[in-house]
Amino acid sequence: MNSTLKRNGIAGAGNWIVDNVKIIDRLPARGMLGNILSETRGTGGAAFNTLVDLARMGTPFPLYGIGVIGNDGPGEFIRRTCCDLGIDMTGLITLEDASTDYTDVMTEEGTTDRTFYYRGGANARFGIEHVPLKQLTCRIFHLGYLLLLDGMDQPDKEYGTVAARLLRMVQNEGIKTSVDVVSEDSDRFGKIVPPSLRHTDYLILNEIEAGRTTGHKVRNAQGQLDAAAIADAVEALFAMGRMELVVVHMPEGAYLRTREGRRYSRGSLSLPPDFIKGTAGAGDAFCAGMLYGIHEAWDHMKAMQLGAAAAAACMTHPSTTDGMLPFNQVMELSRRFPEKPAPVRV
Repeated sequence: MNSTLKRNGIAGAGNWIVDNVKIIDRLPARGMLGNILSETRGTGGAAFNTLVDLARMGTPFPLYGIGVIGNDGPGEFIRRTCCDLGIDMTGLITLEDASTDYTDVMTEEGTTDRTFYYRGGANARFGIEHVPLKQLTCRIFHLGYLLLLDGMDQPDKEYGTVAARLLRMVQNEGIKTSVDVVSEDSDRFGKIVPPSLRHTDYLILNEIEAGRTTGHKVRNAQGQLDAAAIADAVEALFAMGRMELVVVHMPEGAYLRTREGRRYSRGSLSLPPDFIKGTAGAGDAFCAGMLYGIHEAWDHMKAMQLGAAAAAACMTHPSTTDGMLPFNQVMELSRRFPEKPAPVRV
């Protein structure tokens, strides 16, 4: 570890995906027709979304992209987007024999209902060899999504998974690690996520992912949040790892616990229905806001406030990041709209 290096900035590593967002008149039943009303190309994946959100907020610190893409149109879109926003692409490697990952996002007009069709590509081959460990100058290394990075999710005899080994290597360089998880309907969480938690400083995930990882049922049959189960799930996560903090975000708000046992909770912004044009990317936007605050050593309640406001800004557009605003305008949303009650008592 180079102890004399003054670290600054956030690196986003992992999933680089292009979203083809299609607004449709209805989500049709199997075998039935739906009409595409409009379509746009947008960002996708933990690394891409989070860095673009941070860049659009206008961070006072540098941003670094790390991952693999294909030599194709979607890959060029990723590079052009990063270049336009001033994101350092030195660590973004083009694989000549692979295609860039993409997702077709079918969003029903007038609702937030959507369906995703994902086409994997280069991201599956992202490995430790693609991370320029000795050249990293960032303060925070954000990796995501676990469960959607085939190479990182592979078993490792010593560390449990390849991702866990990478995170430990990053920590050995004196860099703080942050992890995000993808939401999927599977039983893989308990096998793939816990090994990484032993080498994670900041864990930011949603309530479904927290519940799946720990085995806690965080919502009842009617979809109502079980606040006690959220708190219990966070305790179980701490039992699995060595995090400095865990943040669970959900539509109702967020709950944060530190390693020392301090607990914080605050509600999301209460937005009028016509304000919300889509919810894709809201979790990554919350994550971007939290990482911004963590990097700048804010108190946790202020970081959660920015996370909630960033998520609200994201929802003004059906794509994942096109709704993001400059920092001052994002924070203005938290003054413009009332805050819901905190979802968990602290």
